[in-house]
Amino acid sequence: MPSIEPRRSANGMITSYRITVSAGYDYLGKQIRRRSIWIPPRHGMTERQMEKEATAAAYKFEEMVNNGYILDNTQHFAQYAQYVLALKETAGVRPSTLDRYVELLTRINPQIGHLPIGKIRPQHLNSLYKDLLENGYRADTQRAVAKRGLKNTMAEMAIPKTTLAKMSGISSSTLLSALRGNTITVCKAQAIADALEMDLDELFKVQDSKVLLSEKTILEHHRLISTIFAQAEKEMLITYNPAAKATPPKPKKKKPDYYQPDEIEEILDVLDTAPLKWKTITYLLMDTGCRRGEILGLKHENVDYDTGLIVIDHALLSTKSKGVYEGETKNGKIRALHLAPQSLELLIKWRSEQMRMKELQGDRWVNSGYIFTQDDGSRMHPDTITDWLNKFSKDKGLPHIHPHAFRHTVASMMIANGVDLVTTANELGHANATTTATIYAHQIAIAQAKAANVRAGIFTGRKQDAKRN
Repeated sequence: MPSIEPRRSANGMITSYRITVSAGYDYLGKQIRRRSIWIPPRHGMTERQMEKEATAAAYKFEEMVNNGYILDNTQHFAQYAQYVLALKETAGVRPSTLDRYVELLTRINPQIGHLPIGKIRPQHLNSLYKDLLENGYRADTQRAVAKRGLKNTMAEMAIPKTTLAKMSGISSSTLLSALRGNTITVCKAQAIADALEMDLDELFKVQDSKVLLSEKTILEHHRLISTIFAQAEKEMLITYNPAAKATPPKPKKKKPDYYQPDEIEEILDVLDTAPLKWKTITYLLMDTGCRRGEILGLKHENVDYDTGLIVIDHALLSTKSKGVYEGETKNGKIRALHLAPQSLELLIKWRSEQMRMKELQGDRWVNSGYIFTQDDGSRMHPDTITDWLNKFSKDKGLPHIHPHAFRHTVASMMIANGVDLVTTANELGHANATTTATIYAHQIAIAQAKAANVRAGIFTGRKQDAKRN
């Protein structure tokens, strides 16, 4: 049974009632109490009237407690967020996604992490989004440049480049780029320093270039907050999700970056001078529209070298916490694609070259089963493709080449040539055709505009009516 206790002002007038309700007992046998405050809704009420309405409010509060709506909503947002992330990890959320959540929380928690989840309102979130938009900076804008101490340390320890790259969990090309004086990300520089058991500032100079967060990134923060509160609402810790009533900034629409036919032709011409492995990888990116991790995740068992059919059923992924690992494709979808004859021809040549490398390595060869590997047969880091294409385009005087732009190019070509959205979505491994339609809305609009010219063909040979005054 609930209890009510009147609270009086200095002159003896009742100002409110404190309501106390029993919520059972904890594991130590101690009674759990939930409390609330009832304030008279209007002036001029008699004490008897106030007591009657306070009692009714107390029974209503008790009912909410018994139904599970009033639990522990006093825990702070930062504490509850950690609990939700643990739930997500148990549910099988990708490590890369969890790492991203942790990164986003480093900006969220300083502002609302100390607030009880039951007291956070849409206004708190709108204030957070405004502050991130005006004062939030990207964390990855810091770049590191190797000092001479890196080369000297490697020489003193007699550590080969390939060995240090493996110890650091980064690609060999990234380490080579650092040794040549190019900038690399601070997290990769830190990985190198950790592998050598030295401080970062002994081996690298960190350069800071502040870049404000984009509306799209702030929307990521909003979605994470919404996810956390959705769990609290599901567990009946709160009565509504405040993120659903907040107003995050609307991201600017950005057209997918893709190559024109003449640009593809120029890249193909220059690729003839590239090493066979990298030429083959780039051909597959162009041909299939696969993500870079899907290309590196290909195993020989995934390829029918007679028909050119390949099966995409997993990908190589990487996170700061796990390094390089094999996981599902982005949407967990398995798809089969037919390679162009030119791509298949290169793939067959590369298979022979890889067998030759295996013989040269002997006992040092790692039987990973992957088609594209490091020199000893071990897995390649997905960033290796991006690093190589960056260097290749720079050395050859080409426009900046990004692996994902090939994916957009494949999609644009299919749409422009009348391939339906469902087929295009399946080829690209999108979750559904709606995703494809959203990303490539611009290309679809152009294709539809061209369709008007086709429809107009019905009037071929007919004269237009003269304009009337």
